[in-house]
Amino acid sequence: MKLSNRRRMLALSALIMSGAVFSNTAWAQAKETLKFGLAMPLSGSQALYGADQVKAAQWAVADINAKGGVNGKQLEMIVLDTQADPQLGINAVKRLTSVDNVPVFITAWSAVVKAVAPIANREKVLELSVGANSPDIAKLGDYVYTTFPLAEVDVSGLAKYTHATLGKKTAAVMYINNDSGVEGAAIYKSVFEKAGGKVVAYEAYDTKATEFTGALLKVRAANPDIIHIQGLVSDLPQVIAQMRQLGLQQRVSTYSAGYNPKVIEQLGAAAEGLIVTSLAPGVSDNPNVGSFITRWKDTEKRVPNGLPYTQYLYDGPYLVAELYKWIEKNKLPATGENMRKALITAKNFDLPMTGGLQVGEDHRVNKPVYLLTVDKGQFVPLATIK
Repeated sequence: MKLSNRRRMLALSALIMSGAVFSNTAWAQAKETLKFGLAMPLSGSQALYGADQVKAAQWAVADINAKGGVNGKQLEMIVLDTQADPQLGINAVKRLTSVDNVPVFITAWSAVVKAVAPIANREKVLELSVGANSPDIAKLGDYVYTTFPLAEVDVSGLAKYTHATLGKKTAAVMYINNDSGVEGAAIYKSVFEKAGGKVVAYEAYDTKATEFTGALLKVRAANPDIIHIQGLVSDLPQVIAQMRQLGLQQRVSTYSAGYNPKVIEQLGAAAEGLIVTSLAPGVSDNPNVGSFITRWKDTEKRVPNGLPYTQYLYDGPYLVAELYKWIEKNKLPATGENMRKALITAKNFDLPMTGGLQVGEDHRVNKPVYLLTVDKGQFVPLATIK
């Protein structure tokens, strides 16, 4: 027996309140939906981040649809797993563009964003990078845009602050040997030395490394004032723990990947003094963030892994909704070409978690850089760089 309309509405409301994915719900079957893709790591080494980012996007879709969607039409988000692997990302985006026929999709992780860009450009489907920071993302083609500031924003700000405000004259840089690590480390070194500092050790480590003694012994011999690590949340605690075991007590800095409670949980007292960046406002800057964190605590009994990234992923569907509104207002078909036209014509967007977004002609965005440090087992604000 089929559900009555009233019972169907109640069932959907329950799904919305739970933040469930509902690309194949009664709404999708009964009404026209506005589709978009989300290609993120739900398994593999980066699932710790990816699963929470997907959950944030699910919540956003649920919240938008609970308020009537876009002119009465529901958003439909199609989620596919990339494992943060370029080839799996290519497979996912091929399906999104050729089978699901989405006009726009969201993805992250620099290697994946780069790998799928040729598909976006060839198929003329808008690719929105949300959370990847490789500077190359700004040069990937007409259909690839970022909502997330690239490494030149937060890493540069951190390097300048380290020399000018903290007064550090020498630095060691350790970095993971992937796109994000290599490029971020190069930016830090260049900016720190232009500011008047000197990088006295510059050491790479393999993406699958668990032993860092060789590189750390070189860092110890160089005796820097500060150590900057351009790595991932999966390796950062191991690097710092082994660093402390070898007697290196210098202050450590990293970029936004380190802004994760798991880092403090794993390191304990060894995390004290760690400096991280964030490219999303905190509770004191945006009241919506406080409500967002409360929602996590109420539903998941914890804070999200990588708060800033989940903020950007929550805002992703809101940006897609704004693009669909522009298309419908201008009575245009929902194609990738028109999604791109909406993005570059509207240009300015006000998003609930990360605030104002201005899309530049150079495919870059700029945001304030929020620096935080670990003090007594908690991330606390250190400085804001505008």
